[in-house]
Amino acid sequence: MKVVVGLGNPGKQYERTRHNVGFDVLSQLVEWHGVSGFKSQFEAEVGEFSFAGEKVLLVAPQTFMNLSGRSVAALVKFFKLPSTDVMVICDDMNLPVGRLRMRGAGSAGGQKGLQDIIQKLGTQDVPRLRIGVGRPPAGFPAADYVLGRFRSKKDLELIPQAVDAAAKGVECWVQNGLEIAMNQVNAPE
Repeated sequence: MKVVVGLGNPGKQYERTRHNVGFDVLSQLVEWHGVSGFKSQFEAEVGEFSFAGEKVLLVAPQTFMNLSGRSVAALVKFFKLPSTDVMVICDDMNLPVGRLRMRGAGSAGGQKGLQDIIQKLGTQDVPRLRIGVGRPPAGFPAADYVLGRFRSKKDLELIPQAVDAAAKGVECWVQNGLEIAMNQVNAPE
């Protein structure tokens, strides 16, 4: 079994914000694979589908971004999964808008939802797929920036492409493993 965790904040007011691109990737996978019947469990909305002979859980924590580790740790413990079978999808202000970066381990790089997951699982060996949302303008608070929506014409073109590429990267990870998926996702433009 593989677990795909999209990070974001629950509630209509956060839909389509920079911080919720993880949820957007889950929505793309839901559409492609006809996932329905989400269940509320592990403080998350959980759906499932089969792909490439593998059961895949889609997990959208409902704890708010900075407490995502509670949800993920409970699920991992319940299913007795290694952390390497969990792919976390999150926003990253250190990457240009639309740029993707997949890694198998490492620090949270300032992403508080990912940091909470690493802390609660007790390991940095958690695959992650970061989606660039760019830096806030000078003097603009980072929290307000990530909770804002994409506005520029360029960003509004890049983000749907990035979400699509991220969903394809997740499918590649499920089907072919981390190394091949990283080569696909991290390929230079």
